[in-house]
Amino acid sequence: MKLNDLREKPGAAKARKRVGRGIGSGSGKTAGRGVKGQKSRSGVSINGFEGGQMPIYRRLPKRGFTNIFAKSFNIVSLGRVQQAIDAGKLDAKQAVTAEALKAAGVIRRPKDGVRLLADGEITAKVTFEVAGASKAAIEKVEKAGGSVKLPEAAAAAE
Repeated sequence: MKLNDLREKPGAAKARKRVGRGIGSGSGKTAGRGVKGQKSRSGVSINGFEGGQMPIYRRLPKRGFTNIFAKSFNIVSLGRVQQAIDAGKLDAKQAVTAEALKAAGVIRRPKDGVRLLADGEITAKVTFEVAGASKAAIEKVEKAGGSVKLPEAAAAAE
């Protein structure tokens, strides 16, 4: 086999459409853009333009705002933690932190901390060190013999 024998599989490389190459090509003259007007020209960007009428996104009232200081938490259920313990990915004797959950593959990346929710059951005696937890989750963990440590700021706010 020589270099000049190499070919792509048939249909792998699609030839680009050559526009404006005469009327016989089927895409000559107006090059598939219709006739005249703003949209037939290059550099057109008229999304949301309503022909001079006030656009709908300006007619409708605006409400609310986005809090740029809002924290984004990883939400982890007790059932998911129990699964990881049963699979041997988490050590129940060690404290369960965001780093431990990341190492076990329960969360992908720790955002502003982990918030524990009460979905599922937990049977292992585990100590959690997390940014937040629901009251039901704390009750379930303590019922199983474990404990939940929250940061002081969150504990003071509750």
